[in-house]
Amino acid sequence: MDLGIGGRWALVCAASKGLGKGCAAALVREGVHVVVTARGAQALEATATELRRLHPAVEVRAVVGDITTEAGRAAALAACPRVDILVNNAGGPPPGDFRDWDRAAWIGALEANMLTPIELIRATVDAMAERGFGRVVNITSSAVKAPIDFLGLSNGARSGLTGFVAGTARQSRLAARGVTINNLLPGAFDTDRLRGAFAGAAAKSGQPAEALAEARRKTVPAQRFGTPDEFGACCAWLCSVQAGYITGQNLLIDGGAFPGTF
Repeated sequence: MDLGIGGRWALVCAASKGLGKGCAAALVREGVHVVVTARGAQALEATATELRRLHPAVEVRAVVGDITTEAGRAAALAACPRVDILVNNAGGPPPGDFRDWDRAAWIGALEANMLTPIELIRATVDAMAERGFGRVVNITSSAVKAPIDFLGLSNGARSGLTGFVAGTARQSRLAARGVTINNLLPGAFDTDRLRGAFAGAAAKSGQPAEALAEARRKTVPAQRFGTPDEFGACCAWLCSVQAGYITGQNLLIDGGAFPGTF
């Protein structure tokens, strides 16, 4: 299927690894020019090189910086001739007990997982509407639908973003002018972040990380973890012309782990 987005420009945040990289790769395969940003220069440059090999006709620009800062956002936006597609992504805050989190911890979580996406949306959607096309995809978490007690910082910040999107996406001056805003809610995906979580849990419990990963895998009806490539394919489709009638939605991608009907 031709997604109809070849030649457009995308800004993909936290794109050097994991799900962000998967989204950038899927867009490049569709002929989308991309600006990828992340904090780690070495990993980001390696990813940019990989992306260029996927589609020689596509332009890939790498911007090293912290997207959660004003300077990082400004640099990323300046590198993109126009933002037709915005993929918001940032690493989640650490787990723990809410009794141990001070105000600074909460502000950090909000900056990364709520306020930064909102700032980037604010900076881009009106120009998208003027051009008659725009796609915003926010990578959030399955914890938005099924909160996890030790991920309170993430639960709170990402739920705040979800509420903001629910209202903003439905503004007629955006929705009626070809701009959609949706959220992708990943479950367990085979990324460095998931492997790091297993390693951290293993260090605390004394159990092998492999055993913890296997136990988690068995809780997923699909009996496996997702891959960044298939997550990226879902992102690219949400950015397509075919998905133009979908906005303000939360698409759960978790191999069937969420047990609810809705």
